Amino acid sequence: MARRTVSLPDNTEALVRRMAHEGESFSAAVARLIEAGAKSLAGRRSASYVGAGEGPEELGRKTETYLEELVSSR
Repeated sequence: MARRTVSLPDNTEALVRRMAHEGESFSAAVARLIEAGAKSLAGRRSASYVGAGEGPEELGRKTETYLEELVSSR
């Protein structure tokens, strides 16, 4: 396990102490809270690509509708 020295503002330290589980060390609480925060932000990343092509502007939102229409027309 890596050991790091991190300087925290007083209000952040107080927040960690409030959010720590009973009996949980400060370091364990910091690690848990960082991981939880990072996971909650992971889904908010921008796509690593830019879509390009031709078709209706709402294609992404209405894909299922268009596919159902295509299948039922055959």
